[in-house]
Amino acid sequence: MSASGSPSPSSTYLSQLALVGKFSLGRLVRRPQAVPDAPSWQRLSRQLLLVAGIGVSAILVLMFAFDAYEIGLMPARGTPSLWPVRILTDFGQDEYVLALLALGVVVTILIAPLWPEATRSRLLNFATHVQYLFFAVLSSVLAAQVLKYVIGRGRPFVGGKANAFNFEPFNGTPAYFSMPSAHAVTAFALAFAVAAVWPRLRVPMYIYAVAIAASRLVLLAHHPSDVVAGAVVGLVCAMLVRYWFAARRLGFRFGKDGRILPR
Repeated sequence: MSASGSPSPSSTYLSQLALVGKFSLGRLVRRPQAVPDAPSWQRLSRQLLLVAGIGVSAILVLMFAFDAYEIGLMPARGTPSLWPVRILTDFGQDEYVLALLALGVVVTILIAPLWPEATRSRLLNFATHVQYLFFAVLSSVLAAQVLKYVIGRGRPFVGGKANAFNFEPFNGTPAYFSMPSAHAVTAFALAFAVAAVWPRLRVPMYIYAVAIAASRLVLLAHHPSDVVAGAVVGLVCAMLVRYWFAARRLGFRFGKDGRILPR
């Protein structure tokens, strides 16, 4: 039993939790703490132009030379033997990935007040990195939803034939939400974000992203150019969110050569 007048453990925990939550959220919208120098901005600009340039070129080549042909190579939709691919593709479902990352953020914040103060900063730094993963994927998914609506590309065989140029902009129905692939957006945004935080995981994460993108083709959910467009959107958004975090000294810092490095 606590002494008279002393705060109860539960009230102390709740007050600390409120402070941790306010601190974690407040940092995301504060003004930049580190003024990006010219090399950092130039490096980011070059990376964005490179990804966009290669991506757009690949999309155009695929649309004119390969999309319709590739559709004919895939097994029929609903083939029973494709059940492992259907399981694999769920690992790139944006709702599942975002829910898991959000859970990670919430759990780290909830346990932070109970964590030993000597190592609490490490836990909060981990929470910051998980926040980056969450917002990298979230921003990519939101951008993809807007593009899907505006572009209005028909999925494979919508309309009755393999037509790579079946577009109805602003159609707003799932049948015309083919470009970009949301699964590819999610997978490549997550792959880039994880590799940015933990570089040693770069290879397995990009293998994961390519596998998710390939599963969408096998299941006849998208054209090849759709998954390339998804990869471009995911990478670009994850790069921009990393720059936002680095400018606020959240999980990243600007290096002398313009690189953005994990903290």
